[in-house]
Amino acid sequence: MSAKKKLHENDKALNEQLEYLKLSTIREQYPQEARTAAEQQLSHVHYLARLVDAEAQARQDRSVQRRIRMARFPVTKTLDSFDWNWPKKINRLQVQDLFRLAFIEQHANAIFLGSVGVGKTHLCTALAYAACLRGHSVLFATAIDIVNTLSTAQKTGSLKADLKKYLRPAVLVIDELGYLPIDKHGADLLFQVISQRYERGSIILTTNKPFKKWPEIFGNDSTLTSAVLDRLLHHAETVMIEGRSYRMKDQIGSIVSE
Repeated sequence: MSAKKKLHENDKALNEQLEYLKLSTIREQYPQEARTAAEQQLSHVHYLARLVDAEAQARQDRSVQRRIRMARFPVTKTLDSFDWNWPKKINRLQVQDLFRLAFIEQHANAIFLGSVGVGKTHLCTALAYAACLRGHSVLFATAIDIVNTLSTAQKTGSLKADLKKYLRPAVLVIDELGYLPIDKHGADLLFQVISQRYERGSIILTTNKPFKKWPEIFGNDSTLTSAVLDRLLHHAETVMIEGRSYRMKDQIGSIVSE
């Protein structure tokens, strides 16, 4: 057998084995890396380390993209794109400290409270996105979506399975709590999510209602409201944001200029 033919068969066998082991990045890059190693007279260990590092990095990148996809963000936001000059009042150091993500390890919560358009959803999405990048599983949902999903699940006998969707992730984002009223049945379902995540998983929540007005959200049921707040706030960081709606800034500017 000629040396060229033997080399071809060795390459074929190696490609088949790498494909079987699902080492796709090594399979794609080993020929070029082999040439580079020969040209630069790299050791076998150095050559192998470069291939393994590339494979590991590719897997990490795929894992990150999978977590982002499974999080179901409506849009992707980052802290760098947040306009700190717009809110009239915000504790920037407090927000930046949250992005250390220590609260997730502690199974604690983060609550962003302020009027419409001040950046609550931007910051909570950016925080959850940062969690994805750091290896945490995340699910984003509005409060009403959670209630509607669980209400439907209860009618079809799949409540237990659907409830697990909101309990499984390391971080659950509950967006827009308080924008629409929730009836007693819906409030009970949302309470189940919050109660069962208590000290087991983190919640990032946005609301336009100060805590003293939360009974209005839950059909003026003060007992249920107290139970919800007790579990949410026991281990929580609350970020207060004051200001006008960022989405209205162009209209506000045109009115002022007139």
